[in-house]
Amino acid sequence: MTNAQSWDWTRVIFDHVHLRVTDLERSRAFYAAALEPLGIPLLLDTPELVAFANLALSADKPASTGVHVAFTADSREAVDTFHAAAIAAGGTDNGAPGPREYGPYAAYVLDSDGTNLEAAHRSFG
Repeated sequence: MTNAQSWDWTRVIFDHVHLRVTDLERSRAFYAAALEPLGIPLLLDTPELVAFANLALSADKPASTGVHVAFTADSREAVDTFHAAAIAAGGTDNGAPGPREYGPYAAYVLDSDGTNLEAAHRSFG
């Protein structure tokens, strides 16, 4: 196990986080105000989806707890291994490894509380 002192705190572990909210307009206004001082921009603004950098918000009915966390994977093999390990540890398949229309090679698993977890590998170049 890695301890806190030896962990590389500059490593990016989240590809994105997606929150399903009850009122998209209210949440858009809240996050715009709260994130502006942090320099986190509104990058996508549609009637169905709002994205502030790597934080997405939508008001669709959740298939899970309403929280979706996508972890960054270093390779397609890491995505495959994540999916298999999560299933073996008691998770529920929510999307087998494969290419996704929005860009990455990814896989989805629900944890025991219904949180939707994703491993995403993006290759640029």
